[in-house]
Amino acid sequence: MDSTQVQSIARRGNYPSATRLALTVLLSIITLAACTPHRDISANNSHFRVALLTPGPVSDAGWNAAAFDGLQLIKAKLGAETALVQTRSPADFEDSFRDFAARGFDLIFAHGYEYTDSAIDVARYFPHTYFIVSSGSASSTNVASLTFKIDDAAYVEGVIAGGVSKSGVAGAIGGIELPSIKITFDGFKRGFLSVQPHGRLLVSYTGKFDDVGAAKEAALAQISQGADVLIHDADAAGLGVFQAASQTHVYAFGTIRNQNDIAPDVILASAVTSTAKAFLKIATEVKEHKFHPGMLEFGMGDGMVKVVLNPRLQSRIPAAILERAHSAELSFH
Repeated sequence: MDSTQVQSIARRGNYPSATRLALTVLLSIITLAACTPHRDISANNSHFRVALLTPGPVSDAGWNAAAFDGLQLIKAKLGAETALVQTRSPADFEDSFRDFAARGFDLIFAHGYEYTDSAIDVARYFPHTYFIVSSGSASSTNVASLTFKIDDAAYVEGVIAGGVSKSGVAGAIGGIELPSIKITFDGFKRGFLSVQPHGRLLVSYTGKFDDVGAAKEAALAQISQGADVLIHDADAAGLGVFQAASQTHVYAFGTIRNQNDIAPDVILASAVTSTAKAFLKIATEVKEHKFHPGMLEFGMGDGMVKVVLNPRLQSRIPAAILERAHSAELSFH
């Protein structure tokens, strides 16, 4: 019986006051039920549901693509129902979180430190949903921050760079000047100076992660100042760094994903994070009700961060430097 039927019955006949009261209460209950938002329990709880928010396109061959790899792995290994949204501006963060959480998603990955505050704010209203923020800066009862010690792998790359550089000058090109990127470049610098104590690292930021032209110009400017090895942490814009390296015949290093095949003639190695494996580990624990939120950190010791050499150019690296780089890797285990 719906509210229209109850109203029709109430209008017909002259019922005693007790009956009219009962009908009024019934009408109120039906109306409240119709107006109260609710989840479709059969639809939402029969599947494990995982969503991903990215600040850029997953076609970037870097940061966002690595997260998408993780979402795909979760779908394949856990049979999860998955969803993806690219947020265009900070105004989209909270709306996207609320949308997925209200629809009954069990787990939401947000791939970037910038999502931290919104995740903390929204998570309070959805205690049964877990929020995971990559490179995040805070945690709560159902919010975790996920960090990869990519600076350790960057240090190893710096050792290799120091071993092949003839000028003693290296260049680093970043997108937006973020703490995580500065830490990566610092790791590279320490590795470089461990081999060339009097060396220099030039650092430039383009202010964007998708401006290939700006990254190329920044790289060319550093090359003109003597840099003969380059590292980037500029996401999709890193392609411009590789273009500059190829054009001027200097060496470069990849980050986040294995980028060796993007420019195999100049990329010596890539500092790789196993983002997909980390996402799968977290999702598995959430699905099995074994997950404990907090400040999560993965590195070389647990196999989530590594340096992948480009086999085509490995012979260009002196044997003594390869051994030194290997020793540096072992020190981080």
